Amino acid sequence: MTNAELLSGNEACVKGALAAGCTFFAGYPITPSSEIAHMMAYELPRRGGIFIQMEDEIASLGAVIGASLAGAKSVTATSGPGFSLMQEHIGFASIAEVPCVVISVMRGGPSTGVPTHPSQGDVMQARWGTHGDRPAVVLAPSSVAECFGLTIEAFNLAERYRTPVIVLTDEMIAHMREKVFLPSSDEIKLVERLKPAEPPEWFVPYRDPGTGVPPMPAFGEGYRYHVTGLCHDERGYPTTRADEVEPFVRRLFRKISQDFDKLQWSETYYTEDSTLNVVAFGSVARAALRAVRDARSKGMKVGLLKLLILFPFVRRKVTQLMESSTTILVPEINMGQISREVKRVNQGKCRIETLNKVAHEPMTPHEILEKIEEIYG
Repeated sequence: MTNAELLSGNEACVKGALAAGCTFFAGYPITPSSEIAHMMAYELPRRGGIFIQMEDEIASLGAVIGASLAGAKSVTATSGPGFSLMQEHIGFASIAEVPCVVISVMRGGPSTGVPTHPSQGDVMQARWGTHGDRPAVVLAPSSVAECFGLTIEAFNLAERYRTPVIVLTDEMIAHMREKVFLPSSDEIKLVERLKPAEPPEWFVPYRDPGTGVPPMPAFGEGYRYHVTGLCHDERGYPTTRADEVEPFVRRLFRKISQDFDKLQWSETYYTEDSTLNVVAFGSVARAALRAVRDARSKGMKVGLLKLLILFPFVRRKVTQLMESSTTILVPEINMGQISREVKRVNQGKCRIETLNKVAHEPMTPHEILEKIEEIYG
């Protein structure tokens, strides 16, 4: 049975995290994500969980990593400047294979920028912000309901692949309110991390069981478990041997890339006969859907591909769309970050147009419709 509630996007993220089994939050308040910390401070202690306000964002993600190593599903929330500070620990969680969730609510930048206005300027930071080769998993809600559902999925992906997962929203989605039908707990499918089946004396912490994802015991359960940010062998000890480093790094990528077909999360609207298609995500996808409907009412064959996952990039879905398109339009509240991914996939298949807004204000349906009409000529 579902329960209807009027929620903001930030509140829905909290509801999603709690529904996923989150028991630990560490964070530092920052506009426009602060409501997540406020609500977690109230909700977690009531449920037997732990909330800690840390001294900064670096310490926040460090505490989240530590709690996850101890067996807790853990999350933090931040925005642009704080997200920048978390990048080193995102890299650490990637190489140490520690499940955790980071909710980043994008705002105008760079630096302090425009804290109270929306932006989509952190897309490439979510993918490439930390140094070194590592896979990234980034989800992008465009509604309050999706903030709830995709936060649950972020925890599921983090636990399944032993990796940090980023939920990337923006100020507009975070603060808007919509009615959300919340499923009952028995309707929600949750993923739990794989535990070792062998006794502690036989346990090899980073041995590939064939899936690319080693079992993960919690600290204190009797298993020897060495954690390091250095490249390490199967036992967790630092190594520089090429025959150990190479397969280790490739496994980090393979455990996610082997499920590429399962991660093509997107929605299509009116693409059955469209020749001009819009590719959008987040708050801009909302405006794009209205613009597409208005364009079709004027006889234009326009469709929409809404991205729910930004990375791994849904190149298969985009490629399929290009086969029936003469033009792809990519509107964004940035200088063109997802459009770079679209162009990379395109390779001359069709015409790519962009619509970029950097005043840190919402993209309107009228602005997108004007661009569609311009392209149609």
